[in-house]
Amino acid sequence: MDNTFPLEILTPERQFFSGQVDALTFQAKDGEWTILKNHAPMVAALSAGTVKFRVKGEWKEAVNSEGYMEVSAAGIILFAQTCEWPEEVDVNRARRLEEMATEHLRQAKSTSEFKVNKILLARAMARLRNSKNNVNLD
Repeated sequence: MDNTFPLEILTPERQFFSGQVDALTFQAKDGEWTILKNHAPMVAALSAGTVKFRVKGEWKEAVNSEGYMEVSAAGIILFAQTCEWPEEVDVNRARRLEEMATEHLRQAKSTSEFKVNKILLARAMARLRNSKNNVNLD
């Protein structure tokens, strides 16, 4: 029995992934979700974090920024501002951005400045977290 479904991950810069998977796990505002074949149609907002998907029994993990995804009978399309493999993460740059976002968060003069810097901090922290660990999920 084939339990796979099509997954496409898109960013403004590239098609990050396109292929058949049998599971997808992602971070949403209300926690971690896992999608399997024949999931009910839905649209979900993504939080900065990791997206994990299983291809032919092997889990792949990438770091994503905020975005959204659509689950339909045709498969899943995930849209994120950024999506990177662990080896693509520039750890030094992520550390600098984390420090900068933390400082800007402290000095935010408006709600919009605070929200933007909170998103930037979450993205930097997700990059650092994902660059350090290559967890086997099985």
